Amino acid sequence: MTDNLFQSFSLNDTIKLSNRILMAPLTRCMSDDDLVPTQAMADYYGRRAEAGLIISEAIIIRPDGQGYPNTPGLFTREQITAWRNVTAAVHQNDGKIFAQLWHTGRVAHPHFFGGDVLAPSALAVEGSVPRMRELTYQVPKAVTVDDIQQLVKDYAQAAENAIAAGFDGVEIHGANGYLIDQFLHHDSNIRSDDFGGSPENMAKFPLAVVDAIIASIGKDRTALRLSPGAYFNIAGDRRDRAVFDYFLSELEQRSLAFLHIGIFDDSMEFDYLDGTASSYVRAHYGQTLVSVGGYNAETASTAIADNKFDLIAIGRPFIANPDYVERVRTGSALVEYSEEMLTSLV
Repeated sequence: MTDNLFQSFSLNDTIKLSNRILMAPLTRCMSDDDLVPTQAMADYYGRRAEAGLIISEAIIIRPDGQGYPNTPGLFTREQITAWRNVTAAVHQNDGKIFAQLWHTGRVAHPHFFGGDVLAPSALAVEGSVPRMRELTYQVPKAVTVDDIQQLVKDYAQAAENAIAAGFDGVEIHGANGYLIDQFLHHDSNIRSDDFGGSPENMAKFPLAVVDAIIASIGKDRTALRLSPGAYFNIAGDRRDRAVFDYFLSELEQRSLAFLHIGIFDDSMEFDYLDGTASSYVRAHYGQTLVSVGGYNAETASTAIADNKFDLIAIGRPFIANPDYVERVRTGSALVEYSEEMLTSLV
């Protein structure tokens, strides 16, 4: 009973998807030491091209955006060239792929780049770097207005680099407690200038990034992931609701390719959102919506039929099942995901 997942879907006049199943962005930490994608990565993505759209693992836009080991970049000639190999592998199998553009903000670590950690405010996140627990998080530098203007330019340049590398579009990573998300939550943004305090000010930098990328590559190739419910590296605050009410109203006017909920488990409820993140966004945003987090093919199909969202992004099952789409189509059993699968690209 999953027939609606296999209907084609037009994001816009430019991009039509062969089905409604997206491969969610999955951080794999498998690039080389220069953050250059490898042949194994090209093969990995190529094997999953039957997805209606692949959203790449998060790709850092510049060196100080790195917060995890061996996460790929999109800011050097070598990185761009290597990504062409990845996108070609997907396109050869009739797939489509967006690059997820990423700056980790206060979740970055100077071990990787030897400079300041940047964030909206000088507020550290607790804990240590995954896979490198000896590295504890540092108190970041609160970005200056000049820093913000340069970051906007660097996001736009990364989007241009993505198109040059053969990507069909980009998804701005504005979710999960990383830089853009940090501007949108009171727990991580205590600025008193034009980029903090009010919903309009807190949304100013995220909207500037969106607008700069639209100006660079077009709204039809620009998408955004966001987390209105704070749950990862950020604490919730009831005042955040007003920020996202405003932010979503502004995004509605920009006709993005899609909006993608950033959540690990979409059954999680937030009191200040009056329910789940996806139900909140659906109520405040009328254009194409992608959900993720704990769905299987059957529950996603039902939710799409009930108009709760338009597209489903599937994560870990795609790691375990390169042929996930075909298995769902034919009703074949899925290979169960296990943590051991993270040690290699299959």
